[in-house]
Amino acid sequence: MFDESGNEVTGAVEGDVYIVKVTGDIDVDNAARLREELAAAARAGMPRTVVDLSGLVFADSTVLHVLLDAQREHRSAGRRLVVAGPFGRTVGRLFDVTGTLGFFVVAPTVEAAVTS
Repeated sequence: MFDESGNEVTGAVEGDVYIVKVTGDIDVDNAARLREELAAAARAGMPRTVVDLSGLVFADSTVLHVLLDAQREHRSAGRRLVVAGPFGRTVGRLFDVTGTLGFFVVAPTVEAAVTS
């Protein structure tokens, strides 16, 4: 679903994987859509959710909070959440500066996340 500024968060089932694709800019003003889609992924009951951040241009710390919350929810349900890149410079820097990349299962691409 696109918002008025062209940012998009979509979810789709591919085999036994729920893929959440994020493009554009996600920040405190529009992170609710990402939170909703990750909650839908958790409710779907798939063994794995892949969050495709390869099209994410800008993210603030709100995105990290949403991802960490989703990861806790998935883990408590016995499901796996994988964050997939490749990450853009700004998104990669956000993970580096906050030291949070190690809290996630990370794959270099969506394809790698789906097949691993």
